[in-house]
Amino acid sequence: MTLPVFHAPTPTDMRRSMGRFTTGVAVVSADDGTGNPCGMTISSLTSVSLEPPILLVSLTHGSRTTDAIAATSAFAVSILGSRQEALARRFATRGGARFEDMPVDHSRSGLPLIADALAQLECRVHAAHDIGDHRVFYGEVTDMRWRDGTGLAFYSGRFGDFHDFGHDELPWLY
Repeated sequence: MTLPVFHAPTPTDMRRSMGRFTTGVAVVSADDGTGNPCGMTISSLTSVSLEPPILLVSLTHGSRTTDAIAATSAFAVSILGSRQEALARRFATRGGARFEDMPVDHSRSGLPLIADALAQLECRVHAAHDIGDHRVFYGEVTDMRWRDGTGLAFYSGRFGDFHDFGHDELPWLY
């Protein structure tokens, strides 16, 4: 199959192109400063530094979660497992009380976390930058825990999970 001709990207084209990059799925959450939890599904999460431990999340301008993190300088990340697609969908919708009537864990400082997530990390905002229609937060990980399991994957607008090829782990990745 031949690739189409190069052209200037539209927002839809950018979304479709980046959709070809398989990512994990997480929920970033915060407290809005008045005791109300907020959160949103993200796939824009990456480790930036191991020493000190810093990760990056990119959130849409104007969302309740973005505003809460900007106001409180703290957030949590719950990396979802392959059986948590319903939660990913729940936190991907706009508005509503996403944490209502669901089991919630809390970090040691009280931030809301998705129960039974594969990993839960608490972060203090190290830096933030406005880039295009998003705000990028660099979070220094101050507390974390994780468990074994298969992560929820996202590819081309669909959820799935990872199937390895049966190779040994690459020790340089750890």
